Amino acid sequence: MDHVDCIVAGAGVVGLAIARGMARRGIDTLILEAENAIGTGISSRNSEVIHAGIYYPAGSLKARYCVAGREKLYRYCGERALPHARCGKLIVATDAEQEPVLASIRANASACGAGDLTPLTAAEARRLEPRLRCTAALLSPATGIIDSHALMLALLGDAEEHGAALSLNTRIVAGRIEDGRAEGSRIVLDTIDGTSGERFEIATTRFVNAGGLGATALAGTLDGLDPQFVPRLRYAKGNYFSVAGRAPFSRLVYPVPEPGGLGVHLTLDLDGVARFGPDVEWTDQLDYRVDPARGERFYNEIRRYWPDLADGSLQPAYSGIRPKLSGPGEANADFVIQDTAVHGVEGLVNLFGIESPGLTSSLAIADHVVQRLAPKAS
Repeated sequence: MDHVDCIVAGAGVVGLAIARGMARRGIDTLILEAENAIGTGISSRNSEVIHAGIYYPAGSLKARYCVAGREKLYRYCGERALPHARCGKLIVATDAEQEPVLASIRANASACGAGDLTPLTAAEARRLEPRLRCTAALLSPATGIIDSHALMLALLGDAEEHGAALSLNTRIVAGRIEDGRAEGSRIVLDTIDGTSGERFEIATTRFVNAGGLGATALAGTLDGLDPQFVPRLRYAKGNYFSVAGRAPFSRLVYPVPEPGGLGVHLTLDLDGVARFGPDVEWTDQLDYRVDPARGERFYNEIRRYWPDLADGSLQPAYSGIRPKLSGPGEANADFVIQDTAVHGVEGLVNLFGIESPGLTSSLAIADHVVQRLAPKAS
């Protein structure tokens, strides 16, 4: 049976960042990806925003890793000359009743160490973005945008440069945890080569489940892992719409948050083209089709801060699905990163509910996992 020091399941941005970190630590690392390319799941269907980390509860993993990951990500983009822009964003109140929410967001950002947000009057906000409508706003200078695919290619390149290997079209069917051996625990994975159909086993002493939407299903197949450590996953679909041409904004524009998400916001790609979303559509299917009829609600939401949006200008763009650990009406759940201290299995790390701000947090999450699996000698 083949043996690898570390196997990472999932070649999204978080899995690739972890594989890069393990390989840089000198650990023989193999990345297993069920699809025929990297980053085909959550990592290819997000807004590509580098979040500032202002919304999450102080002390939560989301807050800690978003703030730390944001600065790591900006540094990495500079080192690798990756396409990105620290463009900033405006969080806007569109009526007086929403203005107290801005104050609470600013207080939370300070508690999270996310940096100060500048309060703006409506007139000050319009001087920055003349087409904007609001009654007050907050300016977040740390927010940015990135080419997520360029980021993932760079992470993969770094991992491979340090000896990691990538196996595409390789699906993990099941696994078992073998304890009681003289040299410690071993995790044996039953896999299928999607090209040839060949089934084979591969063993490892370190296994990282970074399967995204499939992480809970994969964890549920591991014989020897107590089922109590496999949480229920819920799908929150977010739909995006676009407008043709460049938008008359140079910054991102976010309304105050709504239950389950951050509202229908305006984000930009690196060419200045506007995208609007995501909304929140709870589903039990991995269906990425965007219903054009949902655009009618988008018009009403967007016109609260951009009243000049023309009728008929929105077109369905794409959708993404978040692997959420809380459902409708429930408090937002934190990231869940389980290691042996939680489930008792040596060498196993499961990552559950790694949704937004997963891209922003990816390098910080990687540092956390690497330190758990391959700590530096003191």
